[in-house]
Amino acid sequence: MTHPFYAIHRHGLIRVAAATPRASVGDTGTNAEATVALAREADAKGVDLVVFPELNLTSYAIDDLHLQTAQQRATLAAIATVVEASATLRPVLLVGAALVRNGRLYNCALAIARGRVLGVVPKTFLPNYREFYEKRWFASGMGMTGLTIDLDGEDVPFGTDLIFAARDLPGFVFHTEICEDYWAPTPPSTAGALAGALICCNLSASNIVIGKARDRAMLAAAQSARAVCAYVYSAAGPGESTTEVAWDGQGLVHELGEQIAESTRFSTEPELVVADVDCERITQERLRTGTFNDAAMFAGNPETRFRRIAFDHAPVLEDAGLERAIRRFPFVPNDPARRDDDCYEAFNIQVEALSKRLVSANAETIVIGVSGGLDSTHALIVAAKAMDRLGRPRSAILGFTMPGFATGEGTKANAWALMRALGITAEEIDIRPAATRMLEDIGHPFSEGEPVYDITFENVQAGLRTDYLFRLANQRRGIVLGTGDLSEMALGWCTYGVGDQMSHYAVNSGVPKTLIQFLIRWCIRTDQYDAATDDILATILAQEISPELVPAGADGSLQSTESMIGPYALNDFFAHYVIRYGLAPSKIAFLAWHAWRDASVGAWPEDLPTDAHVAYDLPTIRKWLEKFLFRFFTTSQFKRSAMPNGPKVSAGGALSPRGDWRAPSDGTAKIWLDELRSSVP
Repeated sequence: MTHPFYAIHRHGLIRVAAATPRASVGDTGTNAEATVALAREADAKGVDLVVFPELNLTSYAIDDLHLQTAQQRATLAAIATVVEASATLRPVLLVGAALVRNGRLYNCALAIARGRVLGVVPKTFLPNYREFYEKRWFASGMGMTGLTIDLDGEDVPFGTDLIFAARDLPGFVFHTEICEDYWAPTPPSTAGALAGALICCNLSASNIVIGKARDRAMLAAAQSARAVCAYVYSAAGPGESTTEVAWDGQGLVHELGEQIAESTRFSTEPELVVADVDCERITQERLRTGTFNDAAMFAGNPETRFRRIAFDHAPVLEDAGLERAIRRFPFVPNDPARRDDDCYEAFNIQVEALSKRLVSANAETIVIGVSGGLDSTHALIVAAKAMDRLGRPRSAILGFTMPGFATGEGTKANAWALMRALGITAEEIDIRPAATRMLEDIGHPFSEGEPVYDITFENVQAGLRTDYLFRLANQRRGIVLGTGDLSEMALGWCTYGVGDQMSHYAVNSGVPKTLIQFLIRWCIRTDQYDAATDDILATILAQEISPELVPAGADGSLQSTESMIGPYALNDFFAHYVIRYGLAPSKIAFLAWHAWRDASVGAWPEDLPTDAHVAYDLPTIRKWLEKFLFRFFTTSQFKRSAMPNGPKVSAGGALSPRGDWRAPSDGTAKIWLDELRSSVP
């Protein structure tokens, strides 16, 4: 596929790799050959940046051999070999070598690209405790800025003040540090990130002891989160001397605190662990986090002290696939343990928030409309748990099922079954007489027997239900519990004012539809309620999502929400990347295409029914994304601007104007739609 849409570089993604060559005990020629072999493999895989281990050309564990002239000269020859080979290769190579400068030996990282050395960064923090003796051989690079080093007759930038940036590939900006540097309380990569680097790299030797691999991953995750960057880490592997220590060859790639790739440890074969890091996402996260800019000012604006070494990368806009797992359900982890942890937190956030509101409002009851659908079901079970936690009887929950012109017998039966199973006070109010009277009063054709099922017909029913609930709450000293979810607020799929957009407390407003489904499954799986409740919850999960406001067609088919506004799985995917990261529509389409184009590829959450394992092609994704963008940016903000209170649940964001999202009610989707239409084939 030749359209630029299919190229990762079109979407701010940079392909990185952590390389683990087979090491030697000081055989620099062999080390150079191993480095070039992995560099060529990286080139074939379309990698932009390869990070090798610390001193991979020199060898790390050679002790006093570092101080031998022959070793030092052999290292320079190995560097020349790699530089020469790099002339025809695509990736930038970060290799490790010990270099002599001005009567001192430095443990260095060399950035090599297209036949030249871009710059040399010396190690700042030298470990000299327990099994480490680096100060015996090396000088620290601390304070070494604005300098050069002679390499084969050429003055090359040298110092701890270097970041590297491609002139022709926005976002490809990286910094490098070496092993102990990121174990220090003040890692040099922090300043590098504050100076503008989006990818921070670590060339490490790092012998292995029990538990150290977890510590490395923890530090890489923490640094990528704290410095708002990607972090690529490569540790020395088998082949280094085991006179006193051993090596495992751990390679890691993290982004914003999340591990996205890891190598096979203790492998006897060379390895290249490849991942695409999202530099657009990183940039957008920095824009959203004012503390990042404050930290740069607090540190004296490091960008004024760093030298930015520019180079031409010559990216090729071609389809190279995607070396990155994209979750189909960004609000729901695939890993069962993480999924259950997230569900536990989400559910308890809702329960705690509602409990606090009940106490502070001095409410005696909760008034809720129970339709038998997903949202009211979830709000009701949250309410039941809140009452349990407060030591109040569930009978203080007043549930009302309010059948209208299109209410199905199955959903009404489910509503009654659920209310009975939970032991709440349940009543039924038939809204059809009041709706008919209102339709008559306004002269709607339906009141004359015409089958006109327009937006007025629907909203008369939705509005009456909410009107009844508010008056019931007045009458019975309660609060109206809102049931609408984050997905509906994103799409504006709710009736404004005296409708399901309004309540006294919107307990589901921070929870997307896809997460609600998993929360209900979690409640069943973890026995939050009794068997009768679990049975009816499972039944409700299995039914099609419908507003049930328009009578069934001649074929008996019910009104389908997803046929009108699109699959919630896609809409929640779109909402996540719009709300949380502000990505361009074409980028969102690119990620959605990779996530959803093949149902047989990639992980699915464990308890998702197999009939929900579906695929969407690019035209389908584009169609629903276009509709989402129009609804989100043009037609729905005025509803969000008047949202009732409700708890934020997911780090993916919320839509309250008092929280994550503020936007004009009279905005337009034009620039988002233009970008989508011009950039997606």
